[in-house]
Amino acid sequence: MITTASFRCDIFCRVVDHFGDAGVAWRLARQLVAEHGIETRLIVDELSALRKLVPTVDIKSNQQRVYGVDVVYWCEDMAALAPADLVIEAFGCELPSAYLTAMAHGSPPPVWLNLDYLSAEPWIDTHHLQPSPHPKLSLTKHFFFPGFSATSGGLIREHPTFVPQPAVSSPEPSPIQVLIFAYANAPANELLTAIQQENTGACVTAMQGDLSDKLKHWCGISAKKMPEGAPALEFTIKPFVAQEDFDALLAGHDVLFVRGEDSFVRAQWAEKPFVWHIYPQAEGAHWAKLDAFLDRYCDDLPPPAANAMRALWRAWNAADADAIAPAWRAFSAQLPGLKKHAQQWAKHLRNQPDLASNVLSFFQKTYKI
Repeated sequence: MITTASFRCDIFCRVVDHFGDAGVAWRLARQLVAEHGIETRLIVDELSALRKLVPTVDIKSNQQRVYGVDVVYWCEDMAALAPADLVIEAFGCELPSAYLTAMAHGSPPPVWLNLDYLSAEPWIDTHHLQPSPHPKLSLTKHFFFPGFSATSGGLIREHPTFVPQPAVSSPEPSPIQVLIFAYANAPANELLTAIQQENTGACVTAMQGDLSDKLKHWCGISAKKMPEGAPALEFTIKPFVAQEDFDALLAGHDVLFVRGEDSFVRAQWAEKPFVWHIYPQAEGAHWAKLDAFLDRYCDDLPPPAANAMRALWRAWNAADADAIAPAWRAFSAQLPGLKKHAQQWAKHLRNQPDLASNVLSFFQKTYKI
């Protein structure tokens, strides 16, 4: 039996989806070190993107240790990097040729995984852990698909997983707290207008970035007043937060608009009604992923709540300005039921093995001493 202290892991990552790719790779690397005691290197091609998530990263250092993870800058010459026992190629980033050659000469060769993007599509379960022999080298890569079923690779879930604190009851109704973290094409102006027109009171926070630059005119605006004199909408822009502070930020809001893969998963652990802004792909391939998740997530929802959720997700991702207002009104009317469903969904997911545990289980079964 191989103990975690007796082997090393390398995770390779190229940053494509803004911070999402680096966010997933870093979260996995840190969990492997912190919870399983595995010597782990993260080889990443954009230290500046990683620094946004982990402020202690030094972008001028090609090799450094951060929270126990050895962070290495991905440069052209990787010949001096001795392969680890477990090699994770994040999101099909393609390993350096010199590193691949060194892997092939290993005795035994490393266990090689391609950690793919998260999806709820049914074919994920049948393709998970399928082998792919290298066309020239004596190496086999296995496809590792994160997912939402027990037969997939699972989700990243640290221990203890973030568990929201019980809400403190108040005799007075408090304004709804909405967080917006989305790509620049999101119809956020129309959403803010719809929230304001509800006239029920709301506090909306947008994360600083390309989208928030388009929303600056909402800051300090003389919003329409409700009968008791409170503003119908309070809007603020919040600076980007480090990854370790993100869960607390989610916990402080009632409705979460999130983007990319890492934030998508954290919103589910936060047990809040949420809207996912999926990263757009060529020829609309992302729509199949979006609908597959909605099919799975909405399966146990009553039709009014399921329909409201689908309508808002589709309007948000299609940037359909005309559909946002009615979709938001229907969604907000279903918030009590959606919150309860979010709690049940997270409980269901926690009953399955997490991604890091599944990775290590496969390694233990596959590695040849």
